[in-house]
Amino acid sequence: MAIPTVMGTEIEFGIIVKNDPDFDPISSCVLLVNAYREDPEGRILWDYDQENPLADARGFQVDGEKYTPNQQENIARNKTLINGARYYVDHAHPEYSSPEVTNARDLVAHEKAGERILEVSRREANLLLPEGALMLLHKNNSDRKGNSYGCHENYLMDRRTSFKRIVENLLPFFVTRQIYCGAGKVGSENRSHPCDFQISQRADFFETEVALDTMVKRPIINTRDEPHADREKYRRLHMIVGDSNMSEYTIYLRNGVTALILSMIEDGAIDRDLALSNPVRSIKEVSHDSNLKKEILLDNGKRMTAVQIQSEFLEMALTYAARNPIDPCTQDVLEKWQHVMTCLREDPMDLAREIDWVAKKQLLEGFIERKGADWEDSRVQMLDLQYHDTRPDKGLYYMLERQGRVERICSDEEINAAAHNPPDDTRAFFRGECLRRYPGEVFGVNWDSISFAQGEDPVRRIMMSEPLKGSRVHVEELLNRSESATELLENLES
Repeated sequence: MAIPTVMGTEIEFGIIVKNDPDFDPISSCVLLVNAYREDPEGRILWDYDQENPLADARGFQVDGEKYTPNQQENIARNKTLINGARYYVDHAHPEYSSPEVTNARDLVAHEKAGERILEVSRREANLLLPEGALMLLHKNNSDRKGNSYGCHENYLMDRRTSFKRIVENLLPFFVTRQIYCGAGKVGSENRSHPCDFQISQRADFFETEVALDTMVKRPIINTRDEPHADREKYRRLHMIVGDSNMSEYTIYLRNGVTALILSMIEDGAIDRDLALSNPVRSIKEVSHDSNLKKEILLDNGKRMTAVQIQSEFLEMALTYAARNPIDPCTQDVLEKWQHVMTCLREDPMDLAREIDWVAKKQLLEGFIERKGADWEDSRVQMLDLQYHDTRPDKGLYYMLERQGRVERICSDEEINAAAHNPPDDTRAFFRGECLRRYPGEVFGVNWDSISFAQGEDPVRRIMMSEPLKGSRVHVEELLNRSESATELLENLES
């Protein structure tokens, strides 16, 4: 039986400061992250000792040096939040990593909470900029200068599941799931074939099937073997193939369907041969075909459209759900997936309320028709970018939301709560509550550990190698009777 679902996302945002001739993305990111003043002291370290980004899931260690910043740089670049998330500077981008969650609905709430947290810090950062300068953030995947930045999905998996089997089953799934997960994009990049509009923002940037790197020769399947959990039991599947989505409905499907497919892989329930002849070429072909008519070549010589391949996965999922108990959230994901696939077969444009790329395409086609413009018009490219603007009063997605033209998954109240509270049912609850209750005593944090400083005594680290332990049920009573971190450590030992 597949292990319980645990997942999260890491979103890299685009950043620019208008009217600043000396704009430096890294210093701007540092300013942005530190403008979010949830912890006035701001002295908690991110524990890099617990990380190993050079381990490869295929069973070897890649040559290279692990970068660890000094203490001052560490504090300047990292914030661990009381909702269990991490907010930090990743290369030249601000990045928000959600806390671990157990279902797609909570994932939507915590990912959207990240947008609100970044907007709060953007406003605060703008107060510190020179007069006339304006910081802008975009939840997108390309700067149109050849640089792409990611939406990374993370899923807990049983280490006993063959990585080879994972790769074989996920390649055709990931190549084709963009038909309901894509964020939409005007034009092409990275030397790809020209097009007016395509389904995915990321597809043009994938150049190999399987590899460890995330920035050069990007792979469809990333092989990082850094479980942030008990290595003997778990792997963390680190997926870099997805777009950064604005639509709650699209995020819900992106993570909910993928989690279901991974459970099916663990249980051996993928029983059809859908291997593609050339996945790298096919991911671009699917993206460039917004009419969804392009047939792609399979290894067995057959040709199928992306809709047909996804329909095969849906049929297998329905069979799996009929034979295995699934939770209400997964059942809802399955029903919404069915609805979306029906519309994609009949008329994709019927999904303007649900799916990002369709909503964007409808907006842009309306503008082109009203203004007598074309896809090469710079105003069209500007509107494409504005769809991803994180300012609630300026972003085109938020405009659609205000007008009631998109389907919601979570209420504003749920999203606001997620910005300040960790999920109840994972170790993120313990992490977030320790930060809330004992901020002056927390020394360092990682996904699978938290350490405390107690005067002259050595730093004490608590390991959290089980992602489903440390939940409210497990630790709330312990926390309530621990007035300090010292008492917490004593109570843990008693």
